[in-house]
Amino acid sequence: MLIAFNKPYGIISQFTRDGSTNGTLADFDFPKDVYPIGRLDADSEGLLLLSDETRLNAQLLLPEHAHKRIYHVQVEGIPDEQDMNLLQGGTLVIQGHTILPCSAALIHPIYQARIPPIRVRKTIPDSWIELKMQEGKNRQVRKMTAAIGHPTLRLIRVGIGEFLLKDIDPGTWRQITTEERILIFSKR
Repeated sequence: MLIAFNKPYGIISQFTRDGSTNGTLADFDFPKDVYPIGRLDADSEGLLLLSDETRLNAQLLLPEHAHKRIYHVQVEGIPDEQDMNLLQGGTLVIQGHTILPCSAALIHPIYQARIPPIRVRKTIPDSWIELKMQEGKNRQVRKMTAAIGHPTLRLIRVGIGEFLLKDIDPGTWRQITTEERILIFSKR
């Protein structure tokens, strides 16, 4: 079984409490014996896969499988061409690790306001970046945007492989169809 969950803000990617005030996956009535494949931090939102198939963990998470993840990232300020080139070029070094090349583009999505709302500064605009990446180290997207001088305000994972989170409302989940499974494992 493979499940797509639209994880809301303030939920940790595990079933047991971690001592914080954040909610857990246990709050969403998942089938017995599923576990998250990968994770999203409590302050990140969007697509989280859960499964009872242990082999999927390696297939989807190990960097050598080059499995694409797509993020929409709201950042402080408006990155210029040089900033975008840094994100994409495979030359950005974070904590001694050179980030693999990725795709980065300015976008203009429409999302409902987050609860609680993001911080807003009257004198600093914000913008959205779409990142398509093949690796997902701990808080990597946030570290990448901070490294180019545009801290992350909101982070939403919108896709894995070619599967896009588009018809699953925040806080809800559904089982993946056979056709969608093919999209998740696609490497186009």
